[in-house]
Amino acid sequence: MKKILYLFLALASFEISAQTTAEEYLNSADSKFYLNEINGAIVDYTTAIEIDPNYVEAYRKRGLAKEIIKDFSGAIVDYTIAIEINPDYAPAYRDRGVAKDKLKDFSGAIVDYTIAIEINPDYAGAFHDRGITKGKLKDHYGLIADQTKAIEIDPNYATAYFNRGVAKFYLGDMIGACKDARKAQELGDDASILINKACN
Repeated sequence: MKKILYLFLALASFEISAQTTAEEYLNSADSKFYLNEINGAIVDYTTAIEIDPNYVEAYRKRGLAKEIIKDFSGAIVDYTIAIEINPDYAPAYRDRGVAKDKLKDFSGAIVDYTIAIEINPDYAGAFHDRGITKGKLKDHYGLIADQTKAIEIDPNYATAYFNRGVAKFYLGDMIGACKDARKAQELGDDASILINKACN
């Protein structure tokens, strides 16, 4: 009985140690990522995943690192694995949508943003990004609706004001475009180009 108990404790200790090690590699990778040492970050995220194959955050962050080096297909693979492990992980859907957008899979991107929003209806970033993709499809009204929702969730979302202003500009609403551009500028976004076009 003592031998069984000892074995159980040893295995539990090993699992805790492995998890800590995976977290250490994740933290090391994060540091390299922020220092723009992207290849080194990918190596450390990969090691964290090798230690803990179900480490959702490591897959997601490795995907983000791959996007930096324009490996969008590789990023999509990582986001997809993260989603398979945790189907309710909204950030992975949003990030996969961004990668699909970069590969001009606009309909696929919109599907992923929409799923992220269904999981988290207050996900301002997913509304923002879905609106951007809709704009690329010339759906200016859809862009305005999504940026408006992002602004309702986060009233200080400067780029949402700017992007909504651009859509209003294309639709000929110069007053609305000017108002959004000035608000974006007030919140710290450089909206001078839009201000010059819409406010004069």
